[in-house]
Amino acid sequence: MADLQSFAVQLRRLNGEINRLVQGFAGDQGLHPTDVHALAAILDADEPMTPGRLREHLGLTSGAVTACVDRLERAGHIRRVRESADRRVVHLHYAADARPAARAYFRPLAAATQAATGRFTAEELAVALRFLAGLNDELASVRPHGR
Repeated sequence: MADLQSFAVQLRRLNGEINRLVQGFAGDQGLHPTDVHALAAILDADEPMTPGRLREHLGLTSGAVTACVDRLERAGHIRRVRESADRRVVHLHYAADARPAARAYFRPLAAATQAATGRFTAEELAVALRFLAGLNDELASVRPHGR
């Protein structure tokens, strides 16, 4: 049985490697790393993302989210769509023509993931996926000290 320290080390290493890739993509695209996190949130959302939900997800101020969304829209990564029933509601959508650049940049991450998954059985991967989902659920409820 692996101890908590071993998990912490591996999770920090994973976080560092992913941050390295995110920062590289951000630099190549003329974005801030937070903008890339916003893109991921928009892409992964179960329902259309709004600036308010993005603000909550990223823990930013309204002004910071507006600046982030403006940068992403100017760079062609997202588009704003006004809800037809209520013109005040804005949905943020990942721009289809921006996907090839992200796919090309993150292809090594996909290849590394595929290579790593090849070392495990389907049952082991199911457990690993359940662990990651459970950890994400737990972390989503953690609030930084003082907030």
